[in-house]
Amino acid sequence: MAKIVDIHAYLPVLIDLIGRGESVTVTVTGSSMTPFLVHGRDQIRFRRPDGPLRRGDLAFFRRDTGAYVMHRVARVDAQGRCYLVGDGQQAVEGPIRPDQIFGLVTEVCRKGRWIGPEDRCWRFFAGPWLMLRPLRPLLRGAYGHVARHRTKRGEPSG
Repeated sequence: MAKIVDIHAYLPVLIDLIGRGESVTVTVTGSSMTPFLVHGRDQIRFRRPDGPLRRGDLAFFRRDTGAYVMHRVARVDAQGRCYLVGDGQQAVEGPIRPDQIFGLVTEVCRKGRWIGPEDRCWRFFAGPWLMLRPLRPLLRGAYGHVARHRTKRGEPSG
């Protein structure tokens, strides 16, 4: 039986594990990575980064406030600082210092299926979806409209 524990209670243990070369898996919480990852449904597997991050990577970091966040790298500046954004957000956060980043997501379990960066869905969110950041509210609204219409007709919504 799975046990739900506050992230602040167990993430330091997981950070220690990845510091020793392990990879760890956690269930996604929060809605900032929707539509790619859904709260409570999906999982991520991450490890310590072994080099500089690139645009499109999924990075796990700790804000100066102490909050743990996993978002997508929108860009990296010349000093190696990252600017990140959730797939369900428009506002880019940064700069995030390299010492704040402790994890690189290597796989996700999305809708019950494990995928990696080579998967077409992952590539879509790391590429076109990232570039369409200013249009996300419009696109999500259109998707919601289509999904509601399909549901009324008895079709699966996606």
